[in-house]
Amino acid sequence: MPSALESPGGGEEDVLHYEEIEDDAVSPMDLSELLKEGTKESHDRAENTQFVKDFLKGRIKKELFKLATVALYFTYSALEEEMDHNKDNPVFAPLYFPVELHRREALAKDLKYFYGDDWKEKIQCSEATQQYVDRIHHVGQHEPELLVAHAYTRYMGDLSGGQVLKKVAQRALKLPSTEEGIQFYVFDNISNAQQFKQLYRARMNALDLDKNTKERIVEEANKAFRFNMQVFDELDKIGRSLAEEAQDGGLPVHDGKGDIRKCPYYADKLGTASPGCPFHAALGLARQPLVQLVLAACMAVAAGAAAWYIL
Repeated sequence: MPSALESPGGGEEDVLHYEEIEDDAVSPMDLSELLKEGTKESHDRAENTQFVKDFLKGRIKKELFKLATVALYFTYSALEEEMDHNKDNPVFAPLYFPVELHRREALAKDLKYFYGDDWKEKIQCSEATQQYVDRIHHVGQHEPELLVAHAYTRYMGDLSGGQVLKKVAQRALKLPSTEEGIQFYVFDNISNAQQFKQLYRARMNALDLDKNTKERIVEEANKAFRFNMQVFDELDKIGRSLAEEAQDGGLPVHDGKGDIRKCPYYADKLGTASPGCPFHAALGLARQPLVQLVLAACMAVAAGAAAWYIL
């Protein structure tokens, strides 16, 4: 679950879009405006990836959320390393807000929560994430002015749609109300996100950049979206291969197929005295004539109630 990306703005029906405040002082040639207009198509495509759509609907497996957090950790580690290296470079220095924005330490807390104290030994950078990381390092070392695109795309999105994803993840995964596991989305040193975003855009617009450099930054922002979409697609493929998780964090229910000894509820695995599988027990009970009669009666009552409601 990489965070929501910076949005070009939009209607209330799109939860990843943030509320724009009209500013008569903004010029069509300001970098913030060029980025907003120049990345609309990329943003829409990223927002409509299967991974993001499932996430917004609360259909996110805990294991997949953990892997998304790993991807974010490697991405922000690279980004913040290059930002630290360029903190005095005039092409980026005005956008250096380590206290307010940096996410690496917050992500480390999330990974410790999910994986334990030895989390560093348990995680690895995925192929798609590594490509993203390599691009960030290349930009930081050879074209630091393009760091603006990566910082803007990531942090402004975290402060916008990312706050929606925080609530979705907390509810869908039943995470603690103390915000453990979602520290990535918590910005303790920003009291007003909307005001901070306005400040950030104003600083960005004040950078001394020529037209060609601004166009290159917009192009780089579109590349950032593509890298994110590759990570989303990678996560989506992994998600399809994961076994369906049980509701409420329990074990998955046995489907009655295959070796009963592979059932998670099998007595030997749970260390209980009862040798039965709940699935087979329920199946056997359902085959009893009296039970079938009761079930048929219940279905008739339910059908009648539904018909009444529709009429």
